[in-house]
Amino acid sequence: MKIVQARQISQVFFFAMFVWFSIVSSLGEKLWQIRGWPVKWFLHLDPLAAIGTVLSTHTLYRPLLWALVTIVLTIVFGRFFCGWACPFGSVHHFVGYLGRHDKSAARKIQLNAYRKAQALKYIILAVLLGMAAFPSVAATLQVGLLDPIPLVTRSFDLLLVPLLDRSAGIASATERFYEGAWLVLAVFGTAVLLNLLIPRFYCRFICPLGALFAILGRFAFWRIGKRSGDCINCRACERSCEGGCEPAGRIRMSECVLCFNCLDDCGHEVIGYQRRKSATGEVTGPDVSRRGFVLSLAGGVFAAPSLRLASRLGGNRGHTIIRPPGALGEGEFLKRCVKCGKCMRICPTNVIQPGGIEGGLENIWTPVLNNRIGSSGCQLNCTACGQVCPTSAVRPITLDEKLGRGAFADDGPIRIGTAFLDKNRCLPWAMDKPCIVCEENCPVSPKAIYTQELFNMVRGGVVTVKELAGDSIVVEQNLPPGKFAGGDYYLAAAEHRSKIIDNTGSSVEIVTGGNLRANLVPGAIIAIQVRLQRPFVDIEKCIGCGVCEHECPVGGKKAIRVSAVGETRSPDRRLLLER
Repeated sequence: MKIVQARQISQVFFFAMFVWFSIVSSLGEKLWQIRGWPVKWFLHLDPLAAIGTVLSTHTLYRPLLWALVTIVLTIVFGRFFCGWACPFGSVHHFVGYLGRHDKSAARKIQLNAYRKAQALKYIILAVLLGMAAFPSVAATLQVGLLDPIPLVTRSFDLLLVPLLDRSAGIASATERFYEGAWLVLAVFGTAVLLNLLIPRFYCRFICPLGALFAILGRFAFWRIGKRSGDCINCRACERSCEGGCEPAGRIRMSECVLCFNCLDDCGHEVIGYQRRKSATGEVTGPDVSRRGFVLSLAGGVFAAPSLRLASRLGGNRGHTIIRPPGALGEGEFLKRCVKCGKCMRICPTNVIQPGGIEGGLENIWTPVLNNRIGSSGCQLNCTACGQVCPTSAVRPITLDEKLGRGAFADDGPIRIGTAFLDKNRCLPWAMDKPCIVCEENCPVSPKAIYTQELFNMVRGGVVTVKELAGDSIVVEQNLPPGKFAGGDYYLAAAEHRSKIIDNTGSSVEIVTGGNLRANLVPGAIIAIQVRLQRPFVDIEKCIGCGVCEHECPVGGKKAIRVSAVGETRSPDRRLLLER
């Protein structure tokens, strides 16, 4: 078997594994559901995520030690991950092949030529690491914006798998919806389609992980190179070079992604994979000056505090940015989240959504709760999001901790926010319409939403009794037929009232019995009243699950909405002063 064929098998294998992990990232006990599959494995293999969290938090989350395997293998073999295992790299490789396979040999060589702009990825890497390494609370982990592993994970979990699964219903029992999916599509689609212009465009010019591998692998023990100087300079080795590393001359080791196409294309067996340097010389370093790299790193250091000038962690922090239960405090959360979307993919109610620009650049693609989407709010008996977070930005919690039971009874349940009632939009408060949906659906016990009963006279509800006909009262006024038949309307006179069963245009039927009948004589003035149960929120019991907001029947802007104020993870946002 040729080494190129082995590389292709490896790419197919790891890509299939990645897609499978994306499909099984849903709760359940079936084979194609999570069942203990290591769905975070590719993210844990990512050394950029590991180094970024070490710089931002000065700690290393234990599962990220898997990244050491990738680092060691890169130092030994070179950029094997890019050419053999990276699922995003495999997509670029395949699309790039489609774009150039029918081109002439000269055109292929031209497309695969090295370009100085390939140094851009090193600048991007320096900026992202500089932001993570800022020596204060302003450090922020933004590698997930362009790191290929979180990027492709986000694209498959939030876009491709939900789209393809809509008719099959294998990965999810119901359709999945994600706000801002268009931006995920725009980034992913652009990155993929640019391969039609230049093969592996993203890998060559943008990929910060590739830049990190280039730095790690520049002095790899094993390397591509010429065995001797007996080369006729046919440049056949550059026809399918995936990295643009120019193997025909002084090979650029930092750009070689170990595709081994040059070995396959060389008809004179001049090129080999060996432990010694290339016979015609090497360019080991990236095409970026030390000064440029240091300035880029400094730019990242200054970019970190500039993101905080809007005081998003202070008084100007958005109350609509509600994090999943178990999320770290906002400052620490932003030092760990890699924007991979795993918590959004596994959420059974689809309430965890990718954040937008409303919270600034740092909020983009981070998990926020949107209670207007999906099938419900955050379910009481679910802690799935924390179990799949690769960096513990949303830490794994137990049900006892979430609900404040057992050893956590003194701390009480985890609050992710607080529900507030908008009386200007609430049906019983603003429109005298009966509704107790929020109280009925409140899942906590005792309920955080309670009601107070009152009776209000409906508009035009004063009527005059014309005559009695059994349980029906004929009135002199015209009534909307059937309008008061819902069980929440009453006839009232003096201190007595009786429930209305039905009404026609000229009569009202009430329940049998009651003290009201003594007041029902021809000519008597009676009132039609509506029984209202106006809701109130007990902020000491509300945990901000958002079920009430999701179920509220008021369209558009809901009459009850959850705010992040009062969340457990932020002591400075307490609603009540401690007694």
